[in-house]
Amino acid sequence: MKEPAPRDASPSPWLYRSVRMLVHLVCRPVFRIKIVGAARLPRGGAYIVAPTHRSLADVPFTSFITTRRIRFLAKEELFDNPVGRWFFSNLGAVPVARGTADRGALRVLERVLRDGDPVALFPEGTRTEGPTVAPLFDGAAYLAVKLGVPIVPVGVGGTEHILPKGRALPKIHRVAVVVGEPILPPPSGTGPRRRAAAEMTASLAESLQACLDEAMKLAG
Repeated sequence: MKEPAPRDASPSPWLYRSVRMLVHLVCRPVFRIKIVGAARLPRGGAYIVAPTHRSLADVPFTSFITTRRIRFLAKEELFDNPVGRWFFSNLGAVPVARGTADRGALRVLERVLRDGDPVALFPEGTRTEGPTVAPLFDGAAYLAVKLGVPIVPVGVGGTEHILPKGRALPKIHRVAVVVGEPILPPPSGTGPRRRAAAEMTASLAESLQACLDEAMKLAG
């Protein structure tokens, strides 16, 4: 029987910092990465990073917006073998069953946010194509409303040329990452949570499109 992926192992801060630094040193000059708006990130506390998703490369490039560790979801297949289980667990990745409403993964992210750390959720759900943001899922907004934390829209441009869906080998292309203004949840008790999440998702879609437009323009 396959050993289940760990839901909330104790990740290693040094491994995340080391891997991020190494990838940053290699990728920043190669892909001429431009980060815009990083100063808009909250200075401390929990928040949800909501990036656009055009490529697997969006994960490392999104991590460049802050030196703080961001907890990402990762498909549970990456945890199938002992090496992958050790590596991704210590990076702080949270395994998720794709194609399902994985409430266990969301509960882990909720605990991380309650501990005051940032997490990342791709609100489009999966990798998409083209310059238009796909209809968003409410998961990020629901967590933001429930816990009273902001959502930070992040547009990532250029990665669709580096490693698009279906491509095995990357190619060189300029990358731009644009951080938008944080979107604050409404005060608690001001209305039904579901309606507040839907309204926050609509605001996120508008901001995310603006960030993606700017990122794609900068990336060329």
